Amino acid sequence: MPEQLRILIVDDEQLARQRIGELLKDYPDCEVVGECSTGTEAIEAIRTKLPDLVFLDIQMPGLDGLEVAERALSGADPLFVFVTAYDEHAIEAFKLNALDYLLKPFDRDRFRVAIERARKQHSSDQKQEYDLRILKLLENLDNKSSYLDRLIIKNNDRVSVIRVEEIDWIEAEGNYVRIHYGKHSSLMRETLTRLSNQLDPGKFPRIHRSRLVNIDRIQEMHPWAGPDWRIILRNGTELPLSRTYRDELYRLLGKTG
Repeated sequence: MPEQLRILIVDDEQLARQRIGELLKDYPDCEVVGECSTGTEAIEAIRTKLPDLVFLDIQMPGLDGLEVAERALSGADPLFVFVTAYDEHAIEAFKLNALDYLLKPFDRDRFRVAIERARKQHSSDQKQEYDLRILKLLENLDNKSSYLDRLIIKNNDRVSVIRVEEIDWIEAEGNYVRIHYGKHSSLMRETLTRLSNQLDPGKFPRIHRSRLVNIDRIQEMHPWAGPDWRIILRNGTELPLSRTYRDELYRLLGKTG
């Protein structure tokens, strides 16, 4: 019988955690020691529960899966199977570093392959080499631009991939943001403040406390009511420009003009 694997499941979606848990019932040597819905919970669980294997969602609000892996390698020492909704181009880095991943939605056969690879790595003397590959991956990703070049939006069983240059503007809706692009809009579970920290501020400046705009989509600006102005986008959309953010927008437009 294969060596016992202690497994932690990390995903901000309950249905995704349940799916992995159900699939693991086919493997008597796999014991689920915990489930986490946030990166912060995951780091604590990795340190206290000491799992051998972590199914780790990459795209989570706040602390994402890559940050979890980076911090975990400084203390506890689990194997990771990354679970991702990124498209094939975006996960090429994982292939090159010989790391395993599950691309949502995945089937039972692909899950079996991930388990078999994890068993082999766990029972071999190649764990140190595996850790070095993980660290190399994280280093390569850190060396790239720290700003997002695409957004992954999960809506029930559908996943949308939106390149940031396609976005016209973004507005806050409570703990969500609505992404406007072309004739479409999508709701994303993220706060405006967190998302703005992940976007290039020179390309997506704040024009109002609840709105960001793609600076390349601005066509003109003109006075409106009192001290506030109005922005008109190339698609005809009109947005209020708060006096608080007007000078900074002028500066950015001057740099790009």
